[in-house]
Amino acid sequence: MSDILWTPSEERANGSTMADFERFLADTRDLTFDDYNAMWRWSVSDLETFWAAIWEFFDVTASVPYTRILEERKMPGAQWCPGAMLNYTDQIMKHAEDRESEPAVISLSETAGRIELSWGELRAQVASVAQELRKMGVERGDRVVAILPNTETALIAFLASASIGAAWSLCAPDMGHVAILDRFKQIAPKVLIAQDGYVHAGKTIDRRDVLAQISAQLPSVVQFVTLPVVGDLPDGHMAWGDLTHHDAKYEATQVPFDQPLWIVYSSGTTGDPKPIVHGHGGIVLEAAKQSLHHDLRQGDRFCWLTSSGWIMWNAQWMALGQGATVCLYDGAPNHPDMLAVWRFVADEKMTYFGAGAAFFAGCLKAGIIPREAVDLSALVSIGSTGSPLSSDAYAWIYRDVKEDVWLGPISGGTDLAGTFVLGHPGMPVRAGEMQCRALGNAVRAFGPDGEELTGEVGELVCTEPLPSMPLFFWGDEDGSRLFESYFDTYPGVWRHGDWISINEHGGSVIYGRSDATINRKGLRLGSAEIYQAVEGLPEVMDSLVIDLEFLGRDSFMPLFVVPAEGVPFDDALKDKINAAIRAQVSARFIPNEIVEVSQVPRTLSGKKLEVPVKKLLLGGDAETVVNRDSMANPDSFDFFIAYADARANI
Repeated sequence: MSDILWTPSEERANGSTMADFERFLADTRDLTFDDYNAMWRWSVSDLETFWAAIWEFFDVTASVPYTRILEERKMPGAQWCPGAMLNYTDQIMKHAEDRESEPAVISLSETAGRIELSWGELRAQVASVAQELRKMGVERGDRVVAILPNTETALIAFLASASIGAAWSLCAPDMGHVAILDRFKQIAPKVLIAQDGYVHAGKTIDRRDVLAQISAQLPSVVQFVTLPVVGDLPDGHMAWGDLTHHDAKYEATQVPFDQPLWIVYSSGTTGDPKPIVHGHGGIVLEAAKQSLHHDLRQGDRFCWLTSSGWIMWNAQWMALGQGATVCLYDGAPNHPDMLAVWRFVADEKMTYFGAGAAFFAGCLKAGIIPREAVDLSALVSIGSTGSPLSSDAYAWIYRDVKEDVWLGPISGGTDLAGTFVLGHPGMPVRAGEMQCRALGNAVRAFGPDGEELTGEVGELVCTEPLPSMPLFFWGDEDGSRLFESYFDTYPGVWRHGDWISINEHGGSVIYGRSDATINRKGLRLGSAEIYQAVEGLPEVMDSLVIDLEFLGRDSFMPLFVVPAEGVPFDDALKDKINAAIRAQVSARFIPNEIVEVSQVPRTLSGKKLEVPVKKLLLGGDAETVVNRDSMANPDSFDFFIAYADARANI
């Protein structure tokens, strides 16, 4: 097992929300457990009792109670809490009843500066916007979409839409117009809310022409709402500011448990993105359960560094649902330097800060030492997700951020708006390892024949239904697309598409996407192990490894690297990279060649585009293997097209 980097004090462990939940189970169900793994096994075997306890412990607000927790234990098609009537927004607004003047949201934006909203102001603006949406003809089941950054505007618009029973869908303003249309055209929205520009890294980005193209191709929209930043209000558009200040009473339409709440999308690197529909009730329960693992409560100040186009935008509201203050950051995380976000963490006295693993890796590479530059005395918890967090990054956090902080990386997905493996505030933190499997989530590692593996790398699967699993894909009338996405490998079992190993203590390591597997002479490996070895070198900023298997020929594995600034790409660097792989992984995984690139292609949420590059290098059509509008850096793909052409002529 890996080295222990942090152990909770008795006070931290016993004072956590997880410990509160354990005491609740003992008092109300006469349930006690020898350890967390025993508790986890109970939670995935007695699903009905577990989720009923979550409902009761978090005092879920419902106008009509459920008749039973789970109609039938099956996947796909499990029906949760039939008969229940509720609204997601009520779970947020119940905290405004006695905390009107306390801060609910703090937003720091390069475009708009710092804005703070109290609980009372948030409720009033949500009620006002909901009233105006109703005047536009928005009803339960309609779709309201937005192109907005990670600011209070998007939150208010989302909660207003949800309070009516309309389904919400959001794209980030830096997405290409094709990618946005690929998403929104599928769901025929009634209202579009957008910001006509924004500031990023000190530069003003004008989006008026792009928004005009998008608007012209969404005939279902009956009303456009614009937040002007760089220009005047277009003809026929309503100004966002005219929606937020009406005197209206907050009232949420009561909807069934499985009423669509939002529509989120798969990464969509090839073909049309999958429009994934989640329900009000399922998200309420999953968010509440997650807050146990994040140790959230009233009085906390929570921030997850996220784009509005990433599922973490949706997930961050679990903190708001527990009465915590949510802090939003909208801007370049490296402007004017890599300490910009850490100054925000310090200035707002955050107790919890989370970000993508790439952010922490970037801080490590930049050589910054936040603990020496800013006051992080309030910070007690750190989260990470998006890709595996390397052991080096674990060490950097405990060395250069804060020695006494709980680091709880998570791994889950857009697909279920939740997590499979994550943290526990009462357990020790081990380098490179996620602490435990999520309560209620029957996560296993499966071999090719469906056998469960312990201590070995296998497919990440979930063997029991979850309330937040997709209700359906929009437009997937017969459910075939959803079935093919998750259930066609192991009947009745969710296959997520990640490699995972789970040890006998329940700790786990994610090894990357299983469809981007490296297979060298019969030995399989997740790409994350290569990245940890290569990117652990200070001379390497980023990397991408692709294993190409050709019919009748040995595999060919190129490694693409981005050298650190000022580092020459020469034989000495290549030798150092090969030595690191040989020492930390195996000589079997020495690449066939090492190639210099200026950028690694990534999705808008920061994930490396391993599969599209692999398809391209195996002869795929450059125009179809990737949707460039879904990329964070579309120009980076040009190098790989040229590389593929050169390889084809060898």
